[in-house]
Amino acid sequence: MPPNQGLRPSVPFNFHAVDERKVPFATPKIVRPKRRILSGGFRPPQGFSYLMSNASHNDGYTAVRRTYTPSYISPGDIANEEKKVDTITQGYTLFHKVFRPELLNASEANAPIVVLHGGPSIPSEYLYPMVEHVSPNRSIVFFDQLGCGKSSMPGDINAYSIEKAVDDLEVVLKNLGIRRFHLYGHSYGGILAFEYIKRVAEREANHEHGNKKGCLSVVLSSAPFSIQMVEEETEALLDDLRKSDNDASTLDERFRIKHQCRTKYMPAPLVDAFKHAGTVWKDTSVIQDYVATVPSEQASNMCPALAMRGEHDFVSEKCIAEWRGVFNHDRVEVRTLEGCSHHGLLERGTLYGEILNEFFSKHDQ
Repeated sequence: MPPNQGLRPSVPFNFHAVDERKVPFATPKIVRPKRRILSGGFRPPQGFSYLMSNASHNDGYTAVRRTYTPSYISPGDIANEEKKVDTITQGYTLFHKVFRPELLNASEANAPIVVLHGGPSIPSEYLYPMVEHVSPNRSIVFFDQLGCGKSSMPGDINAYSIEKAVDDLEVVLKNLGIRRFHLYGHSYGGILAFEYIKRVAEREANHEHGNKKGCLSVVLSSAPFSIQMVEEETEALLDDLRKSDNDASTLDERFRIKHQCRTKYMPAPLVDAFKHAGTVWKDTSVIQDYVATVPSEQASNMCPALAMRGEHDFVSEKCIAEWRGVFNHDRVEVRTLEGCSHHGLLERGTLYGEILNEFFSKHDQ
């Protein structure tokens, strides 16, 4: 894959607006792992391809570089100031898909949406149905984060971190020439979205956010404020399910139907995303210490935010409400989607789109 090849010619992408495939979510026959994948089920299920929107789209790749200490070097060697520790710098590529690319930087179009998927390492496919539910007068940019989907997959876990993922986002924005946009993050992607706008606010300290460029607003959808908090609350939900039915063989599927995606069958976009999930930087174990923190006092004003969750989401009301306390302003809206769980987009797409359209339109100017 040639680096920085940018956008390829527009290709129609036919879509039948079907949210589900009749593929039951397979219950694992192994011991349930403690750590969860924030954006979906408990293991990659069997799945099929599906067709996406009539909207034109361009595919391309962005080149990124990662410098890291190989995992075979012990922490003791790193702490030893007298011992030289070698680092590795590697080049990788990130796959991106831009829907309605003709509107990406068009002056008459609404600001594009840049989408960050969850996981970690559950690629963007499960969020593609967003194209069907948001305004047709704006582009939507998806990219697979390093380690999953069609992007490079380094085998060393030290090549990954939240900070490095935010670095990658900045490179993608620069490569595509995106200067004015809305940022959307689902689940773990919401953590990355917050860390990005926090970084920008601290870098632009003492400057007012009002130049109509950069990130105009951010949506944190089913994004946990604290990994420890969401793990504890998830375990409590599992305990409730065990009390009502102690059959371990059905526990994962019962949890999925009640708190992750309240559809009879696994939606096809989510099935496909799991087929292409990463195997190195994955599950909450790799981000277990994450807790969102406020920006520095010198930081400029962060953009307006919408924190949303499903009524039955395992990311609890408290876990979402805590986001209000880490923004340096009071322009943080909190919404709960009635009848939804973690994947509101795949459960009630029309309602989900209406909420996004209303919020983004309010902050286009």
